[in-house]
Amino acid sequence: MKIKQFLPIFSYIFHPIFISLYGTLFYFLMIPHYNSENMVYLTLIQVSILTLFLPLALYFLLVSIGQISSFTEASIKERRFPVFIQAVLLFSLISINKFQFTPDLLSFFVGGFISAVLAFVSILFKYKSSLHMIGISSLATFIYLMSLKYELPFINIVAFSFVCVGLVASSRLYMKSHTVNELLIGSIIGFISQYGLFYYFYNM
Repeated sequence: MKIKQFLPIFSYIFHPIFISLYGTLFYFLMIPHYNSENMVYLTLIQVSILTLFLPLALYFLLVSIGQISSFTEASIKERRFPVFIQAVLLFSLISINKFQFTPDLLSFFVGGFISAVLAFVSILFKYKSSLHMIGISSLATFIYLMSLKYELPFINIVAFSFVCVGLVASSRLYMKSHTVNELLIGSIIGFISQYGLFYYFYNM
């Protein structure tokens, strides 16, 4: 009974809607950067509005009209519009700030946009890749790459982030939300989008 109550928590804490904000907070709190304090606050406000508050408002609207039944559980049909909107909002965030973002943050958000596009394409082909695993794998990969790039002693943080990947996967399996293959595909999308974009921007 305790396990049943414990595991689903990770599906809420690491819901895809929070991942962009988590990544941004990690970057500004842990990574050396040269942004002014005002720019940091402006970026956090924009990220919060475009990737958290607007999607949440959309979620409550869709729930009220009966288009979505759950915050953590959604059928393939129910996912189509929210994932499309997520991609549009991430694209808007990138377009507005492409000259203000550091290469690190730009890489993180472009990777997130690519992940959203790939998730949407999989939905069009009626495949339910795990959005939770895309999100947590993207975040864990970003944390690992930043610690590697700046040679920072983040062993505990990196280890914790990958433990969270396992906990989210266990949560989704326990809740019978996904198959192992769907979790694996989601993890691969999240990892490749961040890893590939990091090396693209790093070698520009």
